[in-house]
Amino acid sequence: MSSTKNFLNRWAKRLNSIALAGSATTPWRPWQLNLFRFAFIFLLILIIPVDWKFYSDLYHTKWASLHVYELLKLSKYMPDFFALKDHQPEWGLKSFSSWGLAALIAIAGAFIWRKQQPDKKEYVVLYYWLRVLVRYRLAIALFAYGFIKLFPLQMPYPSLSNLLTNYGDFFSWKIYFQTLGIEPKYESFLGFVEILAAVLLFNRKTTAFGAGLIIGFLGNVAAANGFYDIGEHVFSTFIVLLSVFLLVYDVPKLYTLLIKEKKGIASKFKPVFSEPVLKRIRFFGKSFTLLFALLFGSLALYSFIYDPYKVPKTPGLTGAYGFYNVKDFVINGDTIPYSKTDSTRWQDVVFEKWSTISVNVNKPLKIDLSSGDGYFENDIDRNYEIAGLSGRRYFYYKADTINKKLLLQNKNKNYRYEKLNLSYTIPSDSVIILSGINERNDSIHVRLEKNNKKILMKEGRRRPVNI
Repeated sequence: MSSTKNFLNRWAKRLNSIALAGSATTPWRPWQLNLFRFAFIFLLILIIPVDWKFYSDLYHTKWASLHVYELLKLSKYMPDFFALKDHQPEWGLKSFSSWGLAALIAIAGAFIWRKQQPDKKEYVVLYYWLRVLVRYRLAIALFAYGFIKLFPLQMPYPSLSNLLTNYGDFFSWKIYFQTLGIEPKYESFLGFVEILAAVLLFNRKTTAFGAGLIIGFLGNVAAANGFYDIGEHVFSTFIVLLSVFLLVYDVPKLYTLLIKEKKGIASKFKPVFSEPVLKRIRFFGKSFTLLFALLFGSLALYSFIYDPYKVPKTPGLTGAYGFYNVKDFVINGDTIPYSKTDSTRWQDVVFEKWSTISVNVNKPLKIDLSSGDGYFENDIDRNYEIAGLSGRRYFYYKADTINKKLLLQNKNKNYRYEKLNLSYTIPSDSVIILSGINERNDSIHVRLEKNNKKILMKEGRRRPVNI
């Protein structure tokens, strides 16, 4: 125990050996001291990984074949003390329960700290180190989310099935994602803004600009997360919190300049390290963050070009992509006429560019309540296209192009037992004929005719729409 205490005291002296040239050393007010003690402990709990699940993810990460989503998952770490395993996002105050526990610990710790140092006048040096930690933690988060927007991975372009789904069949978060995903250039611009803010955080002189940029930008994102039930409201609020903490330092000067319209001189200070180990710590922090940005950016670009992780990677049946009306539907020898109310007859079918077929049929559906996030090696598990909506049934398929057969399986985890074994023929470029056995072992025969339906976002009323 004594050796641990000596170790901590030795490092405390090292951290306090830094001199801040040009910084004010006037005594702090009591409320400032108490607020800093609370903020220091609270932010450390949120930033430094204290949740065992982080180390479990770190251990199970496939570093030899690292995927961008695995690195994204590590970069958006937040302590979750009350979840034993992965779960759907909580809402309301309950979703911030880990923050509440961290706040209680910080209050108790600040009280003990004050008792231990009742005569302490300021924490200028410790404030410097906390700002450094917050800057680099914030930069890592911004680089990660910036790159998956710069190379549109977070919100991919809507699938043809999604474009043909009724508006009322979407969850609100899916509408938001579709709205941004339909204009990839705008999504890339949003990613550029986040990356720019991360770069500004690298330098003390531009930290206020980066923090202010993020408060305006991510503040809107945090609000959207709340209003659209996106599920990232806790982490986006965390980013805003860190940005506010950084900007608070310059608020008095900005108030003098912008509100009082008087000359406001920014506090300029340059850290002077008396011990080489402190220089190495700062160099390591900058180098680690920069290397993270380069690695993450490279992985994001590779994923965007070769394997966007939210959509299946296997190409679909050659020449089949499109929207098809079901002209003939025969089941067990009986022809069923077109009907929007029949629970057996298919109304229309979509062949995607990848190995997905979606079917519109009037049948009750248990919606995939996930956010469609995550990386899955198998195409059938890549569920972004089916998450957060109803109205269509999505099937993953394997195509045997030699024997002209399709093996379909429902992508929804609630209906994985639904499998169809079909033969196909393509007599023309606008007709596909399917026949075989459905999930109930009924014989079916389906004639599909392509409908070259115009999509407003692609065609426009008179010309293509540009956003």
